[in-house]
Amino acid sequence: MNNLPSLDDLNIFLQVAKRASFAAVAEELGMSAAFISKRIRVLEQTLEVRLLHRTTRRVTVSEEGERVYQWAQQIFDAVQRMGDDISAQHREPVGQLRIASSLGLGRRFVAPALSELAERYPRLDVRLDVHDRLVDLIEEGVDLDIRVGNAIAPNLIAKPLARNRRVLCASPAYLARRGTPKVLAELASHDCLVIKERDHPFGVWQLEGPGGEESVRVTGSLSSNHGEVAHQWCLDGRGILLRSWWDVHDSLADGRLVQVLAEYHQPADIWAVYTTPLASSAKVRVAVEFFRQYFAERYSLPELG
Repeated sequence: MNNLPSLDDLNIFLQVAKRASFAAVAEELGMSAAFISKRIRVLEQTLEVRLLHRTTRRVTVSEEGERVYQWAQQIFDAVQRMGDDISAQHREPVGQLRIASSLGLGRRFVAPALSELAERYPRLDVRLDVHDRLVDLIEEGVDLDIRVGNAIAPNLIAKPLARNRRVLCASPAYLARRGTPKVLAELASHDCLVIKERDHPFGVWQLEGPGGEESVRVTGSLSSNHGEVAHQWCLDGRGILLRSWWDVHDSLADGRLVQVLAEYHQPADIWAVYTTPLASSAKVRVAVEFFRQYFAERYSLPELG
Protein backbone atom coordinates (compact mmCIF):
# COMPACT_ATOMS: atom_id res chain seq x y z
CA MET A 1 0.00 0.00 0.00
CA ASN A 2 1.63 3.22 -1.18
CA ASN A 3 -1.00 5.75 -0.08
CA LEU A 4 -2.77 6.27 3.21
CA PRO A 5 -6.54 5.90 3.10
CA SER A 6 -8.73 8.98 3.31
CA LEU A 7 -10.46 9.53 6.66
CA ASP A 8 -13.58 10.56 4.76
CA ASP A 9 -13.55 7.29 2.82
CA LEU A 10 -12.99 5.31 6.01
CA ASN A 11 -15.95 7.07 7.60
CA ILE A 12 -18.15 6.25 4.60
CA PHE A 13 -17.07 2.61 4.83
CA LEU A 14 -17.93 2.51 8.55
CA GLN A 15 -21.41 3.88 7.86
CA VAL A 16 -22.04 1.40 5.02
CA ALA A 17 -20.80 -1.51 7.12
CA LYS A 18 -23.10 -0.51 10.00
CA ARG A 19 -26.19 -0.04 7.83
CA ALA A 20 -25.46 -2.66 5.16
CA SER A 21 -26.87 -0.24 2.59
CA PHE A 22 -25.37 2.24 0.11
CA ALA A 23 -28.73 3.99 -0.32
CA ALA A 24 -29.30 4.56 3.39
CA VAL A 25 -25.84 6.08 3.87
CA ALA A 26 -26.19 8.21 0.73
CA GLU A 27 -29.50 9.63 2.01
CA GLU A 28 -28.06 10.35 5.47
CA LEU A 29 -24.95 12.08 4.12
CA GLY A 30 -26.77 13.93 1.34
CA MET A 31 -24.83 12.19 -1.43
CA SER A 32 -25.73 9.90 -4.31
CA ALA A 33 -25.50 6.14 -3.97
CA ALA A 34 -23.14 6.14 -6.97
CA PHE A 35 -20.76 8.52 -5.18
CA ILE A 36 -20.80 6.32 -2.04
CA SER A 37 -20.05 3.26 -4.16
CA LYS A 38 -17.21 5.08 -5.91
CA ARG A 39 -15.58 6.10 -2.58
CA ILE A 40 -15.73 2.50 -1.38
CA ARG A 41 -14.01 1.34 -4.60
CA VAL A 42 -11.29 3.99 -4.13
CA LEU A 43 -10.75 2.82 -0.55
CA GLU A 44 -10.53 -0.81 -1.68
CA GLN A 45 -7.96 0.15 -4.31
CA THR A 46 -5.92 2.10 -1.74
CA LEU A 47 -5.96 -0.77 0.76
CA GLU A 48 -5.69 -3.43 -1.98
CA VAL A 49 -8.42 -5.55 -0.40
CA ARG A 50 -12.11 -6.22 -1.03
CA LEU A 51 -14.07 -4.67 1.82
CA LEU A 52 -17.65 -5.49 0.85
CA HIS A 53 -19.54 -8.20 -0.95
CA ARG A 54 -22.29 -6.59 -3.05
CA THR A 55 -25.42 -8.22 -4.46
CA THR A 56 -28.60 -6.69 -5.81
CA ARG A 57 -30.29 -7.25 -2.43
CA ARG A 58 -27.66 -6.80 0.23
CA VAL A 59 -24.21 -5.59 1.21
CA THR A 60 -22.05 -7.67 3.55
CA VAL A 61 -18.61 -7.03 5.03
CA SER A 62 -15.78 -9.31 3.88
CA GLU A 63 -13.26 -10.91 6.21
CA GLU A 64 -10.70 -8.24 5.30
CA GLY A 65 -13.43 -5.64 5.69
CA GLU A 66 -14.03 -6.77 9.29
CA ARG A 67 -10.37 -6.11 10.10
CA VAL A 68 -10.45 -2.71 8.43
CA TYR A 69 -13.68 -1.92 10.28
CA GLN A 70 -12.04 -2.58 13.67
CA TRP A 71 -9.00 -0.48 12.80
CA ALA A 72 -11.14 2.34 11.42
CA GLN A 73 -13.27 2.36 14.58
CA GLN A 74 -10.13 2.73 16.72
CA ILE A 75 -8.86 5.53 14.48
CA PHE A 76 -12.06 7.55 14.81
CA ASP A 77 -12.22 6.92 18.55
CA ALA A 78 -8.68 8.32 18.82
CA VAL A 79 -9.62 11.34 16.69
CA GLN A 80 -12.60 11.97 18.97
CA ARG A 81 -10.42 11.77 22.09
CA MET A 82 -7.93 14.17 20.46
CA GLY A 83 -10.72 16.64 19.82
CA ASP A 84 -12.03 16.33 23.36
CA ASP A 85 -8.52 16.83 24.74
CA ILE A 86 -7.89 19.98 22.70
CA SER A 87 -11.32 21.49 23.36
CA ALA A 88 -10.93 20.93 27.11
CA GLN A 89 -7.91 23.23 27.04
CA HIS A 90 -10.11 26.09 25.87
CA ARG A 91 -13.39 25.28 27.53
CA GLU A 92 -14.65 27.65 30.21
CA PRO A 93 -14.76 25.88 33.58
CA VAL A 94 -18.29 25.38 34.85
CA GLY A 95 -20.06 23.35 37.54
CA GLN A 96 -19.23 22.22 41.06
CA LEU A 97 -15.57 22.01 42.04
CA ARG A 98 -15.01 20.10 45.27
CA ILE A 99 -11.69 20.80 46.98
CA ALA A 100 -10.26 19.31 50.15
CA SER A 101 -7.37 20.47 52.30
CA SER A 102 -5.98 20.32 55.82
CA LEU A 103 -7.28 22.65 58.51
CA GLY A 104 -4.37 25.11 58.70
CA LEU A 105 -3.39 25.20 55.04
CA GLY A 106 -7.04 25.40 54.10
CA ARG A 107 -7.62 28.54 56.16
CA ARG A 108 -4.25 30.23 55.51
CA PHE A 109 -3.85 29.68 51.76
CA VAL A 110 -6.55 27.59 50.10
CA ALA A 111 -9.60 29.58 51.24
CA PRO A 112 -8.28 33.01 50.15
CA ALA A 113 -7.04 31.50 46.88
CA LEU A 114 -10.51 30.07 46.18
CA SER A 115 -12.06 33.46 46.84
CA GLU A 116 -10.00 34.85 43.97
CA LEU A 117 -10.64 31.78 41.80
CA ALA A 118 -14.41 32.17 42.20
CA GLU A 119 -14.20 35.80 41.15
CA ARG A 120 -12.20 34.92 38.04
CA TYR A 121 -14.46 32.01 37.03
CA PRO A 122 -18.02 32.95 38.07
CA ARG A 123 -19.58 29.80 36.55
CA LEU A 124 -17.70 27.60 39.04
CA ASP A 125 -19.55 26.41 42.14
CA VAL A 126 -16.69 25.94 44.61
CA ARG A 127 -16.94 23.86 47.77
CA LEU A 128 -14.04 23.59 50.24
CA ASP A 129 -13.90 20.87 52.90
CA VAL A 130 -11.09 20.86 55.48
CA HIS A 131 -10.06 17.68 57.29
CA ASP A 132 -7.47 16.40 59.73
CA ARG A 133 -7.17 13.19 57.68
CA LEU A 134 -6.37 12.10 54.15
CA VAL A 135 -9.47 12.01 51.98
CA ASP A 136 -10.40 9.28 49.53
CA LEU A 137 -10.87 11.41 46.42
CA ILE A 138 -12.84 8.79 44.48
CA GLU A 139 -14.99 7.51 47.34
CA GLU A 140 -15.80 11.01 48.63
CA GLY A 141 -16.27 12.64 45.23
CA VAL A 142 -13.46 15.18 45.68
CA ASP A 143 -12.03 16.79 42.54
CA LEU A 144 -8.84 18.20 44.04
CA ASP A 145 -6.90 17.83 47.29
CA ILE A 146 -4.43 20.58 48.24
CA ARG A 147 -2.19 18.76 50.68
CA VAL A 148 1.05 18.95 52.59
CA GLY A 149 3.35 15.93 52.61
CA ASN A 150 5.29 13.86 50.11
CA ALA A 151 3.67 10.45 50.68
CA ILE A 152 1.19 10.17 47.79
CA ALA A 153 -0.51 6.95 46.69
CA PRO A 154 0.59 5.69 43.25
CA ASN A 155 -2.98 5.62 41.90
CA LEU A 156 -3.22 9.41 42.28
CA ILE A 157 -1.80 12.20 40.11
CA ALA A 158 0.14 14.93 41.92
CA LYS A 159 1.47 18.28 40.73
CA PRO A 160 3.87 20.22 43.00
CA LEU A 161 2.64 23.65 44.02
CA ALA A 162 5.37 24.79 46.42
CA ARG A 163 8.40 23.50 48.29
CA ASN A 164 7.92 23.24 52.04
CA ARG A 165 9.39 21.59 55.11
CA ARG A 166 8.45 21.20 58.75
CA VAL A 167 10.87 22.63 61.30
CA LEU A 168 11.31 22.37 65.06
CA CYS A 169 10.67 25.51 67.07
CA ALA A 170 9.90 26.76 70.56
CA SER A 171 9.34 30.06 72.36
CA PRO A 172 12.28 31.82 74.05
CA ALA A 173 10.40 31.49 77.36
CA TYR A 174 10.14 27.70 77.06
CA LEU A 175 13.81 27.32 76.16
CA ALA A 176 14.84 29.57 79.05
CA ARG A 177 12.81 27.40 81.43
CA ARG A 178 13.60 23.93 80.07
CA GLY A 179 16.84 24.39 78.14
CA THR A 180 17.60 23.95 74.45
CA PRO A 181 17.96 20.37 73.19
CA LYS A 182 21.36 19.69 71.62
CA VAL A 183 20.68 16.31 70.02
CA LEU A 184 17.52 14.79 68.58
CA ALA A 185 17.18 12.15 71.31
CA GLU A 186 16.73 14.88 73.94
CA LEU A 187 13.31 15.69 72.46
CA ALA A 188 11.97 12.59 74.22
CA SER A 189 12.49 14.33 77.60
CA HIS A 190 10.91 17.63 76.53
CA ASP A 191 7.31 18.74 76.37
CA CYS A 192 6.39 18.37 72.70
CA LEU A 193 3.24 19.67 71.10
CA VAL A 194 1.97 16.78 69.01
CA ILE A 195 -0.25 17.39 65.99
CA LYS A 196 -2.28 14.67 64.31
CA GLU A 197 -0.87 15.24 60.80
CA ARG A 198 -2.59 13.72 57.78
CA ASP A 199 0.61 12.12 56.44
CA HIS A 200 2.55 10.90 59.51
CA PRO A 201 1.92 8.60 62.52
CA PHE A 202 0.82 10.35 65.69
CA GLY A 203 3.56 10.97 68.25
CA VAL A 204 6.48 9.94 66.02
CA TRP A 205 8.59 12.64 64.40
CA GLN A 206 10.46 11.41 61.33
CA LEU A 207 13.16 13.91 60.43
CA GLU A 208 16.04 14.31 58.02
CA GLY A 209 19.34 15.44 59.47
CA PRO A 210 23.09 15.26 58.98
CA GLY A 211 23.05 11.47 59.31
CA GLY A 212 20.01 10.88 57.10
CA GLU A 213 16.53 10.02 58.25
CA GLU A 214 15.93 9.61 61.99
CA SER A 215 12.84 9.09 64.14
CA VAL A 216 12.06 10.10 67.70
CA ARG A 217 8.97 9.32 69.76
CA VAL A 218 7.70 12.43 71.52
CA THR A 219 5.14 13.10 74.22
CA GLY A 220 3.61 16.07 75.96
CA SER A 221 0.57 17.12 77.94
CA LEU A 222 -0.95 18.99 74.99
CA SER A 223 -1.88 17.59 71.56
CA SER A 224 -4.34 18.55 68.84
CA ASN A 225 -5.55 17.77 65.35
CA HIS A 226 -5.32 21.49 64.51
CA GLY A 227 -1.88 22.90 63.73
CA GLU A 228 -2.83 26.50 64.45
CA VAL A 229 -3.92 25.51 67.97
CA ALA A 230 -0.54 23.85 68.56
CA HIS A 231 1.19 26.92 67.09
CA GLN A 232 -0.52 29.13 69.66
CA TRP A 233 0.46 26.76 72.47
CA CYS A 234 4.03 26.99 71.24
CA LEU A 235 3.84 30.80 71.39
CA ASP A 236 2.48 30.44 74.93
CA GLY A 237 5.65 28.56 75.92
CA ARG A 238 4.01 25.18 76.36
CA GLY A 239 6.51 23.08 74.40
CA ILE A 240 8.46 22.28 71.23
CA LEU A 241 6.57 22.18 67.94
CA LEU A 242 7.20 20.50 64.57
CA ARG A 243 5.35 22.67 62.11
CA SER A 244 5.39 23.70 58.45
CA TRP A 245 7.51 26.68 57.45
CA TRP A 246 4.49 28.30 55.79
CA ASP A 247 2.79 28.49 59.20
CA VAL A 248 5.65 29.50 61.54
CA HIS A 249 8.00 31.63 59.42
CA ASP A 250 6.36 34.88 60.59
CA SER A 251 6.72 33.88 64.24
CA LEU A 252 10.36 32.94 63.63
CA ALA A 253 11.06 36.18 61.79
CA ASP A 254 9.76 38.40 64.61
CA GLY A 255 11.44 36.39 67.38
CA ARG A 256 8.31 35.03 69.03
CA LEU A 257 9.63 31.56 68.19
CA VAL A 258 13.16 30.21 67.85
CA GLN A 259 14.19 27.32 65.61
CA VAL A 260 15.48 24.30 67.53
CA LEU A 261 17.88 21.69 66.15
CA ALA A 262 17.97 23.62 62.87
CA GLU A 263 19.95 20.87 61.15
CA TYR A 264 16.83 18.68 61.27
CA HIS A 265 13.69 19.06 59.18
CA GLN A 266 10.84 17.05 57.69
CA PRO A 267 10.23 17.38 53.93
CA ALA A 268 6.58 18.25 53.39
CA ASP A 269 5.94 19.91 50.04
CA ILE A 270 2.58 21.32 49.00
CA TRP A 271 0.79 19.37 46.25
CA ALA A 272 -2.31 19.44 44.10
CA VAL A 273 -3.62 15.85 44.03
CA TYR A 274 -6.31 14.57 41.66
CA THR A 275 -7.44 11.37 39.98
CA THR A 276 -7.73 12.02 36.22
CA PRO A 277 -5.52 13.86 33.69
CA LEU A 278 -5.98 17.62 33.68
CA ALA A 279 -6.92 17.60 30.00
CA SER A 280 -10.15 15.80 30.83
CA SER A 281 -11.48 18.47 33.22
CA ALA A 282 -11.36 22.20 32.54
CA LYS A 283 -12.36 23.08 36.10
CA VAL A 284 -9.61 21.01 37.73
CA ARG A 285 -7.04 22.18 35.17
CA VAL A 286 -7.67 25.89 35.77
CA ALA A 287 -7.76 25.36 39.55
CA VAL A 288 -4.39 23.58 39.60
CA GLU A 289 -2.78 26.23 37.43
CA PHE A 290 -4.32 28.97 39.58
CA PHE A 291 -2.95 27.42 42.79
CA ARG A 292 0.49 27.04 41.22
CA GLN A 293 0.59 30.75 40.40
CA TYR A 294 -0.93 31.70 43.76
CA PHE A 295 1.74 29.91 45.79
CA ALA A 296 4.54 31.16 43.52
CA GLU A 297 3.48 34.76 44.16
CA ARG A 298 2.83 34.49 47.91
CA TYR A 299 5.13 31.88 49.39
CA SER A 300 8.79 30.94 49.17
CA LEU A 301 10.96 28.55 51.15
CA PRO A 302 14.52 29.57 52.08
CA GLU A 303 17.35 27.23 51.16
CA LEU A 304 18.71 24.92 53.84
CA GLY A 305 21.81 26.06 55.66
